[in-house]
Amino acid sequence: MATGDSYTSLHYHYRLGISTISTVVKETCKVLWEELHDEFLPTPNRQQWIEISEKFVEMCQFPNCLGAVDGKHIRIIKPQGTGSEFFNYKKYFSIILMAIADAQYRFVAIDVGAYGRSNDSMVFKNSDMGRRVYNRQFDFPPPQPLPGTDAPPMPFVLVGDEAFQMCGNLIKPYSSRGLNQSKRIFNYRLTRARRMVECTFGILVAKWRIFTKPIQLKIETVDEVVKACVVLHNYLLIKEPQNFQDIPEDSELASLENFGMRTNVAVSRMRDSFAEYFCSDAWQDQIPC
Repeated sequence: MATGDSYTSLHYHYRLGISTISTVVKETCKVLWEELHDEFLPTPNRQQWIEISEKFVEMCQFPNCLGAVDGKHIRIIKPQGTGSEFFNYKKYFSIILMAIADAQYRFVAIDVGAYGRSNDSMVFKNSDMGRRVYNRQFDFPPPQPLPGTDAPPMPFVLVGDEAFQMCGNLIKPYSSRGLNQSKRIFNYRLTRARRMVECTFGILVAKWRIFTKPIQLKIETVDEVVKACVVLHNYLLIKEPQNFQDIPEDSELASLENFGMRTNVAVSRMRDSFAEYFCSDAWQDQIPC
């Protein structure tokens, strides 16, 4: 996982049979996930969500934010007998890794294994993680007023890009056309928060070089490898905290395709309320238009 070497290369390095290496890799990744995910990738409880939100205020000045969500295509060699199921809009074969990240570059929740051809926001909506967001099954904190205001309580939200469909707990930027000052400021602030998930993917790829080239494994093994890399990513950040200076935002992984999903009126008004709140911060008047 760290080098991205093929089984053939490992066969010559360690003088082990390819079938033996295949078994060792799959079983080791499976055990890593089973032993570590309860401690280093647990489903957050309400108090943990609140702590994540406080960190977003500190790092990104975005209140009531519980995480940044994004999806990336993981390159694979075409599995036999799968037709075009894994063939994505970038013209290569892949599976999709959906993830929610916090403001400390840690994964909060993931979903692995969707077909590469399913490259719009429906991947997230149909995943177990997405269903828990849209059906309000995560133990999110109840709405509370934005800091320094006595306005009506605002819900806690995830932030995503244009590929996602907004709901009561997920918001995305305004369309780039016809932006006024209020909408530009909102997009700027949301981008600061959403950058956290981009950097998380960047750190993941920089550490685990297997993601820099097409993965030549059985599809079920690919899922185990990806999950092991994710939980080890969190393990290392928790056990050995680092002060990241130049964090790579370009993870070399392709994002989901944007289909411009429609948004209902109530959710749009909620986003407008966030935009109005951000306009009250004078320092943002200096951002370029």
